[in-house]
Amino acid sequence: MPGENLSRDEARERAALLSVDGYDVSLDVRSAVGEWAGEGPRTFRSVTTVRFRCNEPGASSFADLVAPSVTAVTLNGRDLDPGEVFDGSRILLEDLAAENELVVDARCAYSRTGEGLHRFVDPQDGEIYLYTQYEPADSRRVFANFEQPDLKAPFRFEVRAPEEWVVWSNGAGERADGVWRFAETKPISTYITCVVAGPYHYVTDSYERVFEDGTRLEIPLGALCRKGLAPHFDSDDVFLVTKQGLDFFHDHFDYPYPFGKYDQAFVPEYNLGAMENPGLVTFREEYIFRGKVTRASYEARANVILHEMAHMWFGDLVTMEWWDDLWLKESFADFMGSFSLVGATRFTDGWITFANRRKAWAYRADQLPSTHPITADIRDLQDAKLNFDGITYAKGASVLKQLVAYVGQDAFLEGARRYFKRHAYGNTRLGDLLSVLAETSGRDMGAWARSWLQTAGVNALTPQVLLDASGRISELAVLQEAPEEHPELRPHRIAIGLYRREGGRLVRYARTETDVGGPRTVVAELAGAEAPELVLVNDEDLTYCKIRFDETSLHTLRAHLGDITDPLARALCWSALWNLTRDALLPARDFIGLVLRFAGRESDIGVLQMLHAWAESALVHYVAPPLRRTGERLLAEGALKELRASAPGSEHQLAWARFFATAASSEADFELLQGLLDGTAKIDGLEVDQELRWAFLEPLAAHGLADEGVLAAELARDDTASGKRHQVRCLAARPSAAVKAQAWAQLVESDALSNALVEATIAGFNQPSQRELLAPYAEKYFASIAHIWSERSIQIAMSVVKGLYPALQDSPATLVETDVWLAAHESAPPALRRLVLEAWDDLARGLRGQACDARAEAG
Repeated sequence: MPGENLSRDEARERAALLSVDGYDVSLDVRSAVGEWAGEGPRTFRSVTTVRFRCNEPGASSFADLVAPSVTAVTLNGRDLDPGEVFDGSRILLEDLAAENELVVDARCAYSRTGEGLHRFVDPQDGEIYLYTQYEPADSRRVFANFEQPDLKAPFRFEVRAPEEWVVWSNGAGERADGVWRFAETKPISTYITCVVAGPYHYVTDSYERVFEDGTRLEIPLGALCRKGLAPHFDSDDVFLVTKQGLDFFHDHFDYPYPFGKYDQAFVPEYNLGAMENPGLVTFREEYIFRGKVTRASYEARANVILHEMAHMWFGDLVTMEWWDDLWLKESFADFMGSFSLVGATRFTDGWITFANRRKAWAYRADQLPSTHPITADIRDLQDAKLNFDGITYAKGASVLKQLVAYVGQDAFLEGARRYFKRHAYGNTRLGDLLSVLAETSGRDMGAWARSWLQTAGVNALTPQVLLDASGRISELAVLQEAPEEHPELRPHRIAIGLYRREGGRLVRYARTETDVGGPRTVVAELAGAEAPELVLVNDEDLTYCKIRFDETSLHTLRAHLGDITDPLARALCWSALWNLTRDALLPARDFIGLVLRFAGRESDIGVLQMLHAWAESALVHYVAPPLRRTGERLLAEGALKELRASAPGSEHQLAWARFFATAASSEADFELLQGLLDGTAKIDGLEVDQELRWAFLEPLAAHGLADEGVLAAELARDDTASGKRHQVRCLAARPSAAVKAQAWAQLVESDALSNALVEATIAGFNQPSQRELLAPYAEKYFASIAHIWSERSIQIAMSVVKGLYPALQDSPATLVETDVWLAAHESAPPALRRLVLEAWDDLARGLRGQACDARAEAG
């Protein structure tokens, strides 16, 4: 039988054959503590009883299980030989009856990769923490099942754990006779079941809601984290956002939260931002802030809390049939996260963050050779794993924002309400959603879906302004372009804003909202208006597109970008300028110049931090190589100037301090960082807490100014899981051939590192100032990746293949090496080829940007 990579065709066959009535899962995780005496990986006992029907008695099928060993398999009272029916990932089931009971007793392995049941040992106190993470198909690493989203069933879990531990699962639980037993769930998919166990710090609250008909809903709330993070855990804010979100979704969805309790677990070494397990949402513990952070960090956490909450309806209550329609949950959750953030919480500028950060992710993904329609073609689980991307999340959410403008908010929300009631606890496809939206809006959703959901690529919209003799607009048109490989021209609902300077400010004096379609659309409503200094063709960010500018507008932005008074309009202009840089239409030096000139005036902290990231990326990847040293110096000088000018103790001061550490390149820069660390230098109001200390230490380590002893001393000061990750990153950053060889061996030749330490080591290994030191690893990369893909778990393989691509060897020779590998590995797994091709494309884009920058220098 095939291995772990379940195909869509196999899943469809199995779904047509089987229906699942319920699971009873018994786990014994007492082996998580103490010394491990067994050979091979540390394991736990997993006993699963699954009841299911077969509509073709006598047929054969299979159950999924990825485990080191199986002790016993019983089907309908018949003992099966595990050696004959279990191949390491599947259990063969022959001669099925109309009604069946399968019992599987297995030894499953604890994970160190964040897939399945992850085991973490806290270096701070030696405590052990467990949690599960399954999406898209890793519950089979914990219990036997039918691992596909459309075979939903109720689940009952019981867990035996060490006496001093607490255990949580999707349903409410209690301990009796040494066993934790949990209430049966509603019918849900395997990938959203969950178990969390250990000596977690746990805080409780409750939510109450009285509906118009007088019925009362009470939801027990809980929040948990490692004991070592308890002093930093601001659970009150987590509960505040949770309650605001529950109110918002009850107001808009007209369907009470269906899963009983609502626990939220912040867990260590987590691969994702969060996961929507009903009744037990899991988050990466980095959302608990150990030091001072900006408002943008709190906004990001609130957005993730609300994103996962939206999944309780979009994804958990109603689930896509197969991963082709992953967008049916992720796009909606991404949109609803921002929609509810703005509508229910203190973060009323959430759409600015969406326009500036989330859409940047989408625009990048949509211009890669691997771009795909929002409704994707997902052949198998490896495809599915890679499709948790900027298309499925951010482009999908952007398109939904466009859809709301297209059909109207009331029709959109009424469609959602009908969708939940019609398909509760079931599975859906694209057509199921479109049908309810057609009902509520009265619009033909077919054409809209074909343009927006079933085609790939991003359009560019450019204003074309013609003036009459008196200086007024005689005609304003919007030109729409599409890339050659994805030529679809789409219908866009857009707002167009005309801006001019008034009293030193750049303000909007005219606006119209219109539909754009085809290559050229004349906007009659703006004829006769006074000549604008800036035309913003996607004002208010209603559609998904790349904004372009006419020459007059671009000239205005070069001189007056910081004078735009509206923060969303300003953010949209910054995003458009970054896209011009990435498209080699604006020299990278010009973009950096704009950041140096205007970023200090940026009021929105999230936009400012995004500008810092873009400026760093421009310097590393898009500036012509001969100009890098100058760019480094200018960025460092500019960052230090703004750091000293920022209000003492402000979040802007903190953001500039972090950016200065990133940009530091001179002896004086490093002396200042060292002085801030040891207290001999001071910047008024800047508190150098533990997280900021590590941020200052990394550039010192990367430039040979913080050795192993210094980093060991810092770890002794911060002997925590977070401190260990920081130390590992700084150790790998040191400019030594021996250091790089050791890091490479740990990543490529060994699987001893956990997922979090793999991530930290890769981050330290890749230092832009060490291009020559890293050069020998380009050839080694191409010789290693096929082996890595075949030997490692997909999560670790993805991290290594993406993270170690020799992007810093930015020359045509590296493109040729990549082409040679792709030509020689045409039969390699498509998911692996996709990652390599994406890296090739990023490098090629960078080289085009460098050429653009060089031409500007020559000119």
